[in-house]
Amino acid sequence: MIPIGYSFNLDGSTLYQSIAAIFIAQLYGIDLSMTQQIILVLTLMITSKGIAGVPGVSFVVLLATLGSVGIPLEGLAFIAGIDRILDMARTVLNVIGNSLAVLVISKWEGQFDAEKQKNYAVELKEAA
Repeated sequence: MIPIGYSFNLDGSTLYQSIAAIFIAQLYGIDLSMTQQIILVLTLMITSKGIAGVPGVSFVVLLATLGSVGIPLEGLAFIAGIDRILDMARTVLNVIGNSLAVLVISKWEGQFDAEKQKNYAVELKEAA
């Protein structure tokens, strides 16, 4: 399950790209219509599926998709300085999403072992 989630469950990247694009549009005083916002989010959802496990690649994908709704690419300079820190937060969100997907699917398929989970939690408490 994790390999599939790693490729398709990039919640953090998609959210970051959408928020960053809207931030840049607001920074330049560009009023995006609801249609443009939906196009932007859908485009970013699709392009985020092509993100490799390389640090900072979300910034490059954002660069490639801003032009789809007429947002100036120069605006990326405003977020370039903090992108590395935000990249770490995106990674955490992606990992949490992958872990949650595995948990939900294992419960849905009847493969989740509650006793094993309890034993693991006890071992973690004892180790701490």
